[in-house]
Amino acid sequence: MGTKSTENRRWPMILLATAATVIASQAVITGAYSVTSQAAQLGYLPRLRVAHTSESTVGQIYVPWVNWLLMVSVLTLVFAFRSSAALAFAFGMAVTGTITITTLLFFYVARAKWGTARWLIAVGAIVLLFVDLLFVAANLTKLVHGAWLPLLIGLTVFTVMTTWQRGRRIVTEERARHEGSLPEFVDDLRTGAVPTVRTPGTAVFLNRGKETAPLAMRANVEHNHVRHEQVVILSIETEPVPRVPADQRLLVDSLGFGDDGIVHVTARYGYMETPDVPAALAMLEPADTEGPLELGRASYFLSKIELRRGKAPTMAPWRKRLFIATSYITADAAEYFGLPGDRTVIMGSHIEV
Repeated sequence: MGTKSTENRRWPMILLATAATVIASQAVITGAYSVTSQAAQLGYLPRLRVAHTSESTVGQIYVPWVNWLLMVSVLTLVFAFRSSAALAFAFGMAVTGTITITTLLFFYVARAKWGTARWLIAVGAIVLLFVDLLFVAANLTKLVHGAWLPLLIGLTVFTVMTTWQRGRRIVTEERARHEGSLPEFVDDLRTGAVPTVRTPGTAVFLNRGKETAPLAMRANVEHNHVRHEQVVILSIETEPVPRVPADQRLLVDSLGFGDDGIVHVTARYGYMETPDVPAALAMLEPADTEGPLELGRASYFLSKIELRRGKAPTMAPWRKRLFIATSYITADAAEYFGLPGDRTVIMGSHIEV
């Protein structure tokens, strides 16, 4: 009777534990998708393919690369740890570490954004961090028994993100040197210093900003000696807000001349939004673009950069290899920006890091 009674009481606990596991796993998956997408938007990870699974809710997304990474990680943990106790120690370190980091960020925001008095921040930080650090210290005693795992994961992610951010800055500077000044390039086109033939139609060149000329446009002019009647140089900016209102989406700059058919457009998106270039350009008025755009037949030009490891001491050799390896998971730019595949031209060049 005693054994049967114990078995009867065990089943509700198993069902409860299973439900809790499912809920926790969904929270982890959703959080991983959201954080990865936002990190890519802010430039700390390469551009990844993000699939939106809901037409009514923007935040419901699916990131295939992260999904497979989570699956491999979970299987590795299960077969490597084999013990629920070790996983419990890892979970404890992850929770207490997250709480401590959240506390630090809260006081940073309180000071930097809200202007809270230093003495008030100091009092609050001493009280809360004292408690948080006690929990962290308690979990450190289990470091060799599994608590090392979240620390290793955090260090790895931090290294990848800082390496990508640093490498991206280096590539941006080198690319700017190759592209040259956009105002000077437009002035050369206007004065005829670079002989070109104007062809009918609309060309859209995606670029990082309006300071430098798009590599694809420069190559088209210098090698093919042609330019379209209507040229739109489009830059995508990610704002530190979830969403940007439609009336604040676009900024148009004539680049100093109002009759040459060349304009620069800045499309602003929030970090929870996915850029849609054709939809953004459809919001423009003919008066903004020095004439109507033929978006139904427009050609889209992208500059593809091939990274090579150079000899310049810009980063440690292992970080250069990590940066180049990370670049391979970058999503296709045409798909990411919603460009029509049959009207998108990709022109390549290489840059050393």
